[in-house]
Amino acid sequence: MSITVVKFTDWRESIAAALDDIGAGEVLARQEKILIKPNLVNDSPHPVTTAPACCEALVLYIRACSDAEVLIAEGCGDAVLETSEVFANLGYAALSRRHNVSLMDLNTAPLRRLANPACRLFPEIYLPEIAFTHFIISVPVLKAHSLSDMTGALKNMIGFAPPKHYSGRFGSWKKAVFHQDVHNAITELNLYRAPDLAVMDASVGLAGFHLGGPPCDPPVGRIIAGFDPLEVDRAAAGFLNLDWRAIRHLQ
Repeated sequence: MSITVVKFTDWRESIAAALDDIGAGEVLARQEKILIKPNLVNDSPHPVTTAPACCEALVLYIRACSDAEVLIAEGCGDAVLETSEVFANLGYAALSRRHNVSLMDLNTAPLRRLANPACRLFPEIYLPEIAFTHFIISVPVLKAHSLSDMTGALKNMIGFAPPKHYSGRFGSWKKAVFHQDVHNAITELNLYRAPDLAVMDASVGLAGFHLGGPPCDPPVGRIIAGFDPLEVDRAAAGFLNLDWRAIRHLQ
């Protein structure tokens, strides 16, 4: 099964059901190093950011089927806060202690330089070395976005972009460069490194604005998972009453 959409009841039950549907256990059992990438753009609570309970359920699922090293990594976009502060404020530091899971700040991680002359915006790019040593699980929150139409598994990869190279020129926040031509930026970033697995937190959803606004009413009440992050995002768009064919980075 390419992707699955399951009804949300609680984190452990629904995430386990979604991952079982796509046969994730067998794939995860073969991994040695797994990186869980939530969407922690700032320290606003869920549903602006990925709920720590969501990632906790994912950690428990992985450990039930795999001996892989597991870590949670993010590079926040907040103009003032550092990722360590976001981890602490949202409960990820406590999660780390409960389950002995390492936390990594992607904003300060060692980098690798890559090049692809076919990319117009980023013929050269710098990304954390860890992106190429670990199996990546993108865990975004379902949200509408004022520039990219929606936030999903593909856009969530912007958290890997180091502020040293991609902030300051076009805004005060840490990933500002990626939002000047956001659809092409998302596409090119994922040509360099796309997620290996996507688990979309669509338990609530934000239909108006990615940094706030009223939650979806009624809540979307779904978990969407799959090994094809593009298809996960296309399926998710429909729950925001968006046509993925009109969203350029999903075309």
